[in-house]
Amino acid sequence: MTDLFDTMPESGRAEPSLPRPLADRIRPARLSEVIGQDQVLGPDGPLGAMLAAHSLSSLILWGPPGVGKTTIARLLADATDLAFVQISAIFSGVPELRKVFDAAKLRRQQGRGTLLFVDEIHRFNKAQQDGFLPHMEDGTILLVGATTENPSFELNAALMSRAQIIVLKRLELSDLERMAQRAEAELGRKLPLTGEAREALLEMADGDGRACLNLIEQVAAWKVEGKLGTDALAQRLMRRAAKYDKSGDEHYNLISALHKSVRGSDPDAALYWFARMLEGGEDPRYLARRLTRMAVEDIGLADPAAQRHCLDAWSLYERLGSPEGELALAQAVIYLALAPKSNAGYVAYKGARAEARRTGSLMPPAHILNAPTKMMKDQGYGAGYAYDHDAEDGFSGQNYFPDGMKRPVLYSPVERGFERELKKRLDWFVAQRLKRGG
Repeated sequence: MTDLFDTMPESGRAEPSLPRPLADRIRPARLSEVIGQDQVLGPDGPLGAMLAAHSLSSLILWGPPGVGKTTIARLLADATDLAFVQISAIFSGVPELRKVFDAAKLRRQQGRGTLLFVDEIHRFNKAQQDGFLPHMEDGTILLVGATTENPSFELNAALMSRAQIIVLKRLELSDLERMAQRAEAELGRKLPLTGEAREALLEMADGDGRACLNLIEQVAAWKVEGKLGTDALAQRLMRRAAKYDKSGDEHYNLISALHKSVRGSDPDAALYWFARMLEGGEDPRYLARRLTRMAVEDIGLADPAAQRHCLDAWSLYERLGSPEGELALAQAVIYLALAPKSNAGYVAYKGARAEARRTGSLMPPAHILNAPTKMMKDQGYGAGYAYDHDAEDGFSGQNYFPDGMKRPVLYSPVERGFERELKKRLDWFVAQRLKRGG
């Protein structure tokens, strides 16, 4: 997907006789006209500081679609008197890159630098990304890449070390309102919408400036009497699909939000993120698996029934399918959010793994080893073992760790839910073990 205010080829804009989209007609002519990115373009922002110091470096512009990545790149070239060249990683390969680099070298010999804007730069493979490095280092190009994906996951470390990451934010409703007012000034008339319908229109854009302008252009073309309300607007416009890539950055962002909302005991927020993922087309089976993981990791023995509840909801989904089965998963979300929380079992497990790696060659104490042969009995296997069922209270207090190993404390139950009862039991065993010298 391209970005807000796509640029025309370097040769110039479209012919005046041809119709121009609204987004192109109100494209910012200066960086000061860019809406919604003051945090990077203002005097104290990274780009504002670079321009003030006349020291623009290679950049990676990271942000959602429709926030002005292409526009900012073009205006940076204008502000620094660099030739602007735009390519897309979707349509460009090695031959096209060679031509771009050769033209930039020739341009440099003639005394002018090149700002190379690479849209969807994360779609280039490792070898293609490496191909930019020598041309960045010798000054042939100043690279400005645009990506909607997390650069730390998608870009080479070598490329990232030579470019500054600039994070562009999703446009707020106030930003989209300013864009709408600019569009109305260009159109010469107000949109035929009530106040509520106007806000609904901006919400449909979901933070995407280009989508906002496309919607405005549609509404402005309608020939209507008076003003349309929200119901009439909804009938005439299809609501945009939620931005959600099941294999991309947004997927991980939303599952993180769901997990942390459950951990934070907020059922409303947990249901919201659960619904966002379903609306985006997420596989409910993936959500069932992740909910079960939350029950194990964040609730654990504070409420052992949570795991069973998740497995039952998962099974119900498999039997009922969508959409009825998703209600069972939603109820599991609510149960998990309101369940007492403990990661004591999770911490104990990780601690046990660490101890096992550290002391992995130590033998168990001889008294708890079986002795099926005479030779093993002669070596002391099983000697001195106390059968717990014969001991007082069914507890011998013997040591079960390797001889000479300092006894670690791995499981520390919390004073919440069922683990409160487990803590009482554990404390009793600890006291008895000390009393009996185990």
